[in-house]
Amino acid sequence: MSKIEESVEVAVPVSTAYNQWTQFEEFPRFMDAVERIEQLTSTLTHWVTKVDGVSREFDAEITEQRPDERVAWTTVAGEIRQAGVVTFHRLDDTRTKVMLQLDHDPQGITDTVGDKLGFVRRQAKGDLKNFKEFIEARGTETGAWRGTA
Repeated sequence: MSKIEESVEVAVPVSTAYNQWTQFEEFPRFMDAVERIEQLTSTLTHWVTKVDGVSREFDAEITEQRPDERVAWTTVAGEIRQAGVVTFHRLDDTRTKVMLQLDHDPQGITDTVGDKLGFVRRQAKGDLKNFKEFIEARGTETGAWRGTA
Protein backbone atom coordinates (compact mmCIF):
# COMPACT_ATOMS: atom_id res chain seq x y z
CA MET A 1 0.00 0.00 0.00
CA SER A 2 1.35 3.39 -1.00
CA LYS A 3 0.61 6.46 1.11
CA ILE A 4 0.61 9.83 -0.62
CA GLU A 5 0.28 13.27 0.93
CA GLU A 6 0.25 16.40 -1.21
CA SER A 7 -1.13 19.88 -0.71
CA VAL A 8 -1.60 23.14 -2.55
CA GLU A 9 -2.57 26.65 -1.52
CA VAL A 10 -5.32 28.22 -3.61
CA ALA A 11 -6.25 31.89 -3.75
CA VAL A 12 -9.97 31.40 -3.09
CA PRO A 13 -12.04 31.24 0.12
CA VAL A 14 -12.39 27.84 1.79
CA SER A 15 -16.07 27.53 0.79
CA THR A 16 -15.19 28.09 -2.88
CA ALA A 17 -12.45 25.44 -2.85
CA TYR A 18 -14.66 22.96 -1.01
CA ASN A 19 -17.71 23.61 -3.21
CA GLN A 20 -15.68 23.04 -6.38
CA TRP A 21 -14.19 19.82 -5.03
CA THR A 22 -17.70 18.42 -4.48
CA GLN A 23 -18.43 18.78 -8.20
CA PHE A 24 -17.08 15.33 -9.05
CA GLU A 25 -18.30 15.33 -12.64
CA GLU A 26 -16.04 18.37 -13.24
CA PHE A 27 -12.85 16.48 -12.20
CA PRO A 28 -11.85 15.71 -15.83
CA ARG A 29 -11.32 19.46 -16.26
CA PHE A 30 -8.32 19.35 -13.91
CA MET A 31 -7.42 15.68 -13.39
CA ASP A 32 -5.43 14.48 -16.38
CA ALA A 33 -6.11 10.74 -16.04
CA VAL A 34 -9.84 11.08 -15.38
CA GLU A 35 -11.99 10.70 -18.47
CA ARG A 36 -15.41 10.71 -16.82
CA ILE A 37 -17.13 10.60 -13.45
CA GLU A 38 -20.81 9.89 -12.97
CA GLN A 39 -22.52 10.85 -9.72
CA LEU A 40 -24.76 7.80 -9.18
CA THR A 41 -26.13 8.79 -5.76
CA SER A 42 -25.27 11.46 -3.20
CA THR A 43 -22.45 9.21 -1.93
CA LEU A 44 -21.56 6.93 -4.88
CA THR A 45 -19.54 7.87 -7.97
CA HIS A 46 -18.46 5.85 -11.00
CA TRP A 47 -15.01 6.72 -12.43
CA VAL A 48 -13.48 6.06 -15.84
CA THR A 49 -9.74 6.73 -16.03
CA LYS A 50 -7.11 6.33 -18.71
CA VAL A 51 -3.38 6.17 -18.08
CA ASP A 52 -0.91 5.44 -20.88
CA GLY A 53 -3.73 4.13 -23.06
CA VAL A 54 -5.09 1.77 -20.38
CA SER A 55 -8.70 2.43 -19.34
CA ARG A 56 -9.95 1.46 -15.90
CA GLU A 57 -13.30 1.81 -14.17
CA PHE A 58 -14.23 1.79 -10.51
CA ASP A 59 -16.84 2.96 -8.05
CA ALA A 60 -16.00 5.14 -5.06
CA GLU A 61 -18.17 5.78 -2.04
CA ILE A 62 -18.06 9.01 -0.04
CA THR A 63 -17.54 7.84 3.54
CA GLU A 64 -17.41 11.25 5.19
CA GLN A 65 -18.32 14.73 4.04
CA ARG A 66 -18.25 17.86 6.17
CA PRO A 67 -18.83 21.16 4.36
CA ASP A 68 -15.74 23.38 4.19
CA GLU A 69 -13.69 20.76 6.05
CA ARG A 70 -13.31 17.36 4.37
CA VAL A 71 -14.39 14.77 1.85
CA ALA A 72 -13.30 11.14 2.41
CA TRP A 73 -13.86 8.17 0.12
CA THR A 74 -12.98 4.56 -0.56
CA THR A 75 -13.32 2.45 -3.65
CA VAL A 76 -16.01 -0.20 -3.42
CA ALA A 77 -15.88 -1.93 -6.81
CA GLY A 78 -13.69 -2.05 -9.87
CA GLU A 79 -10.06 -2.19 -10.92
CA ILE A 80 -8.62 0.43 -8.54
CA ARG A 81 -8.18 0.04 -4.78
CA GLN A 82 -7.72 3.24 -2.82
CA ALA A 83 -9.02 5.35 0.01
CA GLY A 84 -8.40 8.98 0.71
CA VAL A 85 -9.42 12.27 2.18
CA VAL A 86 -9.19 15.86 1.01
CA THR A 87 -9.19 18.47 3.73
CA PHE A 88 -9.67 22.21 3.40
CA HIS A 89 -7.83 24.61 5.72
CA ARG A 90 -8.70 28.30 5.88
CA LEU A 91 -5.53 30.38 5.74
CA ASP A 92 -7.36 33.71 5.58
CA ASP A 93 -10.49 35.11 3.92
CA THR A 94 -9.09 34.59 0.42
CA ARG A 95 -6.69 31.64 0.70
CA THR A 96 -7.15 27.94 1.42
CA LYS A 97 -4.80 25.01 1.81
CA VAL A 98 -6.15 21.89 0.09
CA MET A 99 -4.54 18.70 1.43
CA LEU A 100 -4.84 15.28 -0.20
CA GLN A 101 -4.06 12.07 1.68
CA LEU A 102 -4.34 8.92 -0.43
CA ASP A 103 -3.78 5.25 0.31
CA HIS A 104 -3.29 3.45 -3.01
CA ASP A 105 -2.97 -0.33 -3.39
CA PRO A 106 -1.22 -1.10 -6.70
CA GLN A 107 -2.76 -3.99 -8.64
CA GLY A 108 -0.49 -6.09 -10.83
CA ILE A 109 3.08 -5.63 -12.02
CA THR A 110 2.47 -2.51 -14.10
CA ASP A 111 0.82 -0.65 -11.22
CA THR A 112 3.48 -1.80 -8.78
CA VAL A 113 6.33 -0.59 -11.02
CA GLY A 114 4.53 2.70 -11.69
CA ASP A 115 3.99 3.17 -7.97
CA LYS A 116 7.68 2.48 -7.21
CA LEU A 117 8.63 5.06 -9.84
CA GLY A 118 6.43 7.66 -8.14
CA PHE A 119 3.80 7.92 -10.88
CA VAL A 120 0.79 8.13 -8.54
CA ARG A 121 2.49 10.78 -6.38
CA ARG A 122 3.38 12.89 -9.43
CA GLN A 123 -0.15 12.50 -10.77
CA ALA A 124 -1.65 13.66 -7.44
CA LYS A 125 0.70 16.64 -7.28
CA GLY A 126 -0.10 17.59 -10.88
CA ASP A 127 -3.84 17.26 -10.32
CA LEU A 128 -3.68 19.58 -7.30
CA LYS A 129 -1.68 22.10 -9.34
CA ASN A 130 -4.30 21.87 -12.09
CA PHE A 131 -7.08 22.33 -9.51
CA LYS A 132 -5.34 25.50 -8.29
CA GLU A 133 -5.11 26.89 -11.83
CA PHE A 134 -8.70 25.91 -12.60
CA ILE A 135 -10.34 27.44 -9.51
CA GLU A 136 -8.17 30.55 -9.45
CA ALA A 137 -8.86 31.26 -13.13
CA ARG A 138 -12.61 30.92 -12.52
CA GLY A 139 -12.63 32.69 -9.16
CA THR A 140 -15.85 30.89 -8.30
CA GLU A 141 -17.10 27.32 -8.15
CA THR A 142 -19.11 25.63 -10.90
CA GLY A 143 -21.58 24.33 -8.31
CA ALA A 144 -21.80 23.05 -4.76
CA TRP A 145 -22.91 20.08 -2.73
CA ARG A 146 -23.27 21.08 0.92
CA GLY A 147 -24.65 17.77 2.18
CA THR A 148 -22.96 15.60 4.75
CA ALA A 149 -22.12 11.93 4.80
